[in-house]
Amino acid sequence: MAKYKIKNIEELSKQELEKKLQDLELQLLKQKAQIAKGGALESPKIVREIKRNIARIKQRLANLK
Repeated sequence: MAKYKIKNIEELSKQELEKKLQDLELQLLKQKAQIAKGGALESPKIVREIKRNIARIKQRLANLK
């Protein structure tokens, strides 16, 4: 899971941002399901990074409106 830089997010179109947002929300759901099943994560900071990327994209989408 790579950190999305603000600079890179600003270059994306609204449709690309919405697609990335859907992908990230799906990844977060999968990670939470894995935690709920009692499975160990590769790295606990993955969930935190996904949430931050979602917030960055939502903020950019709000600014586009």
